[in-house]
Amino acid sequence: MLRPSCIFTLLFCSFVSMGQSPVPKIKATDFFKDERLLEITISTNIKELRKKTSDPAFQPAMVSVLFPDSSLVHEPIRLRRRGNFRNENCYIASLMLDFKNPGSPRLSPLKKLKWVGGCSTGNSAGQFVLKEYLAYKIYNLITDRSFRVRLVKANYRDTLGKVKPFSQYAFLIEDIAAVAKRNNCVEKKGVMYHTEWTNRNQMTIVAMFQYMIGNTDWAVPYYHNIKLIVDKKDTLSKPFVIPYDFDYCGFVNPPYAVPPEHLGITEVTQRLYRGFPRTIEEQEAAAEIFKANESRINDMIDQWDLLEKGTKSDMHHFLQDYFRVIKDKDAMEHEFIEKARTN
Repeated sequence: MLRPSCIFTLLFCSFVSMGQSPVPKIKATDFFKDERLLEITISTNIKELRKKTSDPAFQPAMVSVLFPDSSLVHEPIRLRRRGNFRNENCYIASLMLDFKNPGSPRLSPLKKLKWVGGCSTGNSAGQFVLKEYLAYKIYNLITDRSFRVRLVKANYRDTLGKVKPFSQYAFLIEDIAAVAKRNNCVEKKGVMYHTEWTNRNQMTIVAMFQYMIGNTDWAVPYYHNIKLIVDKKDTLSKPFVIPYDFDYCGFVNPPYAVPPEHLGITEVTQRLYRGFPRTIEEQEAAAEIFKANESRINDMIDQWDLLEKGTKSDMHHFLQDYFRVIKDKDAMEHEFIEKARTN
């Protein structure tokens, strides 16, 4: 049996042998601006991909990308499992796709992208993927200092023919370097920051958004589900916090999501503000951004045909409680100031 590295080499050589004529590359800057659905088929050794290891290795795969204009790109890439909980407990949920190699001339500008799929292979798992995708899209309305995402109709195929093919929704997440670049920033890493050592106004927006979607699964000092970017002209300035990984929140509410015991809540649908105290004026200024986008958020949910009727109803109900709070000054003081964290 050929080793994975040999398979990848053969795939590359067969592609090159087709000819040396130049092919148009995918424009990475436009890829996440386009909100139309992609269809991507991933063909790889599924059994190898599902191995539970602490340090998953990249393995060869072929991807066929069907674009909305009906053009088809078929190129070899590498991929591996990623993440913590989903890596250990899900079938194939989170992946890292590495497009940058000589055998992928059209897709190579995408470099490395995170891939988020359903925890299981069933249709219900796809609804949770759509809800998490929508959490990213909602946050895009609130601030451009956010990850863009691209929705995918995903088809999984086993190259050995030993695993039954399946399909469901997934999405790709923009690279942090791209987020930083379009915000005239660079990524900041390797330095432990207290939450209050970050940009104050942006941190207030982040904390309120996490409260909005019922997410407590994040921590700035440990870079847990957050990235940091800093002004490229002033790299000593306080960094901006960029959150990601929203599957563990009440807005998505997957069956596996359980809040940490020390927080004193029993369900992820119970909101708990994890920001530090601000003045009421600061909280109201941040709240205005959310209130200004309330109708757009509701329309985004209502007009999306991929969501089931019951899913839409649950999402609206969950968000209504949040907007009720930010429209009531006393409620804001109670939730965001009196109940704010102090350490």
